[in-house]
Amino acid sequence: MTALARPTNGRMIGGVCAALGRRFGLSATTVRIAAVVSCLLPGPQILLYLALWFFLPNEKTSTRHAW
Repeated sequence: MTALARPTNGRMIGGVCAALGRRFGLSATTVRIAAVVSCLLPGPQILLYLALWFFLPNEKTSTRHAW
């Protein structure tokens, strides 16, 4: 399992679904469909998505400077 961080590539809105998919070994599309379907049910899903978007860090990319 990888660390929970929003990827810089492959994200659509905030990268939360892509991050959850990578973390749990699922495709980002599967997690996105589950997120949209869950928003049809009563509950705080949208608030949870916004909180994860705010609190999850961006994935760090290794950038080396050739000096």
